Amino acid sequence: MAKLQDQTADEIAAHYVAMGHSVDEVNSSQGDDETTDEFTARKARNVEHLVLMKAKKKIDGTTSIWGSESFTAIDAAIAS
Repeated sequence: MAKLQDQTADEIAAHYVAMGHSVDEVNSSQGDDETTDEFTARKARNVEHLVLMKAKKKIDGTTSIWGSESFTAIDAAIAS
């Protein structure tokens, strides 16, 4: 697992924004130009992104890079 100890607060905030985009993708509807398999794969990729990003640790391997961010929407998207 990648370690992100050297990430700045701004970089971590950008990661969190990207996670919000993945939540939006997971919660979106199938596009008119998208097959069911494509839609399922898109959702799965975004859930995987959320799981991996939520698990990010600092170099010590135990301390999360996350501070006071809310993971309510992220957890719901992962569970969906």
